[in-house]
Amino acid sequence: MEVVLLGETSKEYIEKQAKIIASAGKLSRFDGDVLKIYENLTGNFEENIKFIKRVIKMGHDSITDHDYVVFALKDVSILVEQIIIEQRFSSFTIKSRREVDFSNVGYYVPDFHNQENQIVEMNQELQTIYKKHMNMLFSEYHNLTEQGIKVEDARYILPYSFHSNIIMGLDAHSLKDLIISLTKGKNSNITELRELGEKLYDIMKDRASYIQDAIDQSKQKNKDAVEEFLNQIMFDRYQWLQDEHLDTTLLLSSTKKIDETIFISAIMKTFGYSYEKSFELYQTYLNGNEKSRKELKSKLMKLILKEQEALKNINFSFQIPISLANLTHLTRHRTVELLIPDFVPIKDLKRYKAPKSIINSGYHLEKIFEQNQELYNMFKNIGVRDEDLVYFYLSGNMLNVVANMDGKTLSHILRLRCCNKAQWEIRNIANEMRSLVTDESKYFSNILGPTCETEGICYEGKESCGKIKKLICKSNNEN
Repeated sequence: MEVVLLGETSKEYIEKQAKIIASAGKLSRFDGDVLKIYENLTGNFEENIKFIKRVIKMGHDSITDHDYVVFALKDVSILVEQIIIEQRFSSFTIKSRREVDFSNVGYYVPDFHNQENQIVEMNQELQTIYKKHMNMLFSEYHNLTEQGIKVEDARYILPYSFHSNIIMGLDAHSLKDLIISLTKGKNSNITELRELGEKLYDIMKDRASYIQDAIDQSKQKNKDAVEEFLNQIMFDRYQWLQDEHLDTTLLLSSTKKIDETIFISAIMKTFGYSYEKSFELYQTYLNGNEKSRKELKSKLMKLILKEQEALKNINFSFQIPISLANLTHLTRHRTVELLIPDFVPIKDLKRYKAPKSIINSGYHLEKIFEQNQELYNMFKNIGVRDEDLVYFYLSGNMLNVVANMDGKTLSHILRLRCCNKAQWEIRNIANEMRSLVTDESKYFSNILGPTCETEGICYEGKESCGKIKKLICKSNNEN
């Protein structure tokens, strides 16, 4: 693993950033406009750092949002990538596993510890067995691509140990929280995550020293209190819950009267009326079964699609069975609030998503997952802790996540993911989400989907699937 700070790192730049943050700390409590406060800040670098630390200690961390840092993370495992994205601390750019061949990217090799966090006596022997298994998986991945299987499908057998490379950007406030999570939270139990946190901490001491005290003084929370409590009262009794599998996406909850809420929200935003007054106007001018009212609502909903704001007042909660290979396609939408099951303890390595292209090729996919499960069981029976065995997750393994989002985010996701150019698994999930919402609304559901259907335009250009031409021909024939 290599962690490199990108961008400006000179002493002058760091001192300037400290002056900006110190100015933000003084702005809310001192007389004068923002430029005067910044220009008249007379303290030297050490004084500014001292002042910033004092403000942070008072609980006003937001002033550190004004300092932004960018890191290059070289050869970290896909597990690190997923944890970073899931926690929403940073912006990121990664290599596309739909486009890039990962045959030779390498993988992470952990030391194997027992439950007391001591390296087991058989560590070197276990590492040899682990490497042989990982090499086999990468070899099988390469064989699949050689047989003509697309890399986006072949990746389903890649282990969660394979190397990723990331450009990660975040403000200093988020950097502080990320370092605490990786070095003192439950993620610190996974060696690679803790090592990343320690490397970020070492860089931070020079680049953003004003957050060091807050990190040092934060309390260790490397155990999940909720997890411990729930295990005490129900784990022994309900172990069967670990094997519960979802077959399709579920709509757990949504705003009642979706269409009505959107229309009333649009009236409230436009005129600034109360809900009661806006509801009255909706009933008077829009509601009803007459053809003209239906046409008005259809036209208004299409206009709302372009403006988006009224869609923020409706909300949806979905439970989604998704493979680890495609989890990133969901987590990258930062306005989605996600509930993702913990990777530790490991619950189920037997359940996986199988790409049709691999099934149709006659490839022995089930044997790969069975062999992976058997090796995990062997390591587990020896006494190796799950924190070191997370790398036995294969990208095709499934888990159930809960995604919460407003109507604007749902519209954006389905705009991208219902497109025929989207990856097949996430496209199926998106179409399931759209179908579920269709059962709950009429006008909102009509603006959900790819732009060729909702806007009559395709933004893929020369890479278009061609559906837009068929829709245009169909529309011309109907007219």
